[in-house]
Amino acid sequence: MSAVNLTNVSVLDNPAAFLKPFQFEISYECLIPLKDDLEWKLIYVGSAEDETYDQLVESVFVGPVNVGNYRFVFQTDPPDPSKIRDEDIIGVTVLLLTCSYLGQEFIRVGYYVNNDYDDEQLREEPPPRVLIDRVQRNILADKPRVTKFPINFHPETSESSEQPPPRLPDHIDDKPNPEFPTT
Repeated sequence: MSAVNLTNVSVLDNPAAFLKPFQFEISYECLIPLKDDLEWKLIYVGSAEDETYDQLVESVFVGPVNVGNYRFVFQTDPPDPSKIRDEDIIGVTVLLLTCSYLGQEFIRVGYYVNNDYDDEQLREEPPPRVLIDRVQRNILADKPRVTKFPINFHPETSESSEQPPPRLPDHIDDKPNPEFPTT
């Protein structure tokens, strides 16, 4: 059983221009008090073929975390388009929202993102160079892929000071999770 349960993520201001900030309203519950902060990250996948184009858009620490329900708005700048190949800007990509405790990722929410021009003529006849100020992103917020990883929320009580074995997902959803409402 996890010490922290993600109860809802709402994607705000969606669809939006590519260059507008991302905004997520995140709700979660904490079942036991935690000594350290939670780390939330947003990662933009810049290329399906080459992870060197992935961008850590933002990382924020949230705490202290006592027993209770929490909600906050995670707002970040958009990815840097100069770090994405032109051929990878238009089309479908992935956005990953993760949460970690003591460097151990325990939840990952993946969203497909469709980037396309905001004008029908530009979609039909794309210019030779991407006009980034005319690109609109649409996060497919109603179909997140939620993956949970088992972690040790209290490593100080562990009998061994060795690194934990590599994590394997204990739960992967191939379909939207009805217990995880999204808006």
